[in-house]
Amino acid sequence: MSCYEIVDLFAGPGGLDVAAHRLGIPVTGIEWDADACATRRAYEKDLKCCDPRMRTEEGDVRLFGPEKFPTANVLTGGPPCQTFTVAGSGAGRRALDRVLAFIERMAHDEDVRDDVALLDDERTGLVLEPLRWALEAIRRENPYEAIILEQVPAVLPVWRAMATVLRERGYSVAEPEVLHTEEYGVPQTRRRAILLARLQTPDNPTEARLPRPTHQRYRKDVAPIPEPPAALTPWVSMGEALGRSDFTVISNYGTGGDPKSRGRRTDKEPAFTVTGKISRNRVIAKQGGVRHDSRFGNEEAGLLQTFPRYYPWSGKAIAQQIGNAVPPLLAAHILTAALDLPPRADGRVVLGYDNF
Repeated sequence: MSCYEIVDLFAGPGGLDVAAHRLGIPVTGIEWDADACATRRAYEKDLKCCDPRMRTEEGDVRLFGPEKFPTANVLTGGPPCQTFTVAGSGAGRRALDRVLAFIERMAHDEDVRDDVALLDDERTGLVLEPLRWALEAIRRENPYEAIILEQVPAVLPVWRAMATVLRERGYSVAEPEVLHTEEYGVPQTRRRAILLARLQTPDNPTEARLPRPTHQRYRKDVAPIPEPPAALTPWVSMGEALGRSDFTVISNYGTGGDPKSRGRRTDKEPAFTVTGKISRNRVIAKQGGVRHDSRFGNEEAGLLQTFPRYYPWSGKAIAQQIGNAVPPLLAAHILTAALDLPPRADGRVVLGYDNF
């Protein structure tokens, strides 16, 4: 039985929560999107006897706080990234200085929610919610033992500012960095900014550390090394993950908007970053000398995110749900490092996924 219990903010369709459940850690995910909640509940229904270790609380994280989840001792969260991502509106990037100023005020116990509400895009301010929860838990003298946050690389300055605040309050914080998901066995080249903190106590002095890579980093036009140094496994290809071969993927994105500049990858390479527009990527295969054009379906997109093969995607906007999710395999690596869980004999994390 795990000694940890997670409350997961902005939980989406269940990426981190699926990983937590497979690692035997009880988790409650807070999510306001009805479609993502439909997927989560379908998965919870599939669990034998509606396993209570994974629960969904449908609602806005801004309307909740630590007092509603008093037994949770781990805080995780992946706030919406649309205003920070390069493909999004950019409102978050433009408001970065204001967000950093809000963090400084929160460090002095100011309630900044009224001012945050005045930002051009309300989603930008959601990145501050995990810190509000963490500071409120500290004020209630029931601080979280571990805090794990993930977002797009543009949020790295925000995580670093939050790291300073948490260190001042007794946390060991691994220097926030951008992790490359293919270095953790995820068959796509996704990059995520990670904050990982552990509360330092006499009984638990373990310092925070980011997970160590288990696989090689993907580099364009460079084949994986069959017997890599330092026991790193070659990155996982799309073909391996999907169980198919002899196809090429043409990205929906083109440099400078030029369709002729759209990237191409073969089945022997990791996928491009899985986004909510993955269904727009073209998949070209040849069978018997005949060319066939197709698209990735929901099951294949989910597999590229490392969800179980038969994950019960439900509701609407399923491609968007998949693209917004945390890859469960990456989450498993991060949770294992953050909570100092035992590795396998070969040094990798204990997983238990049928498709890993």
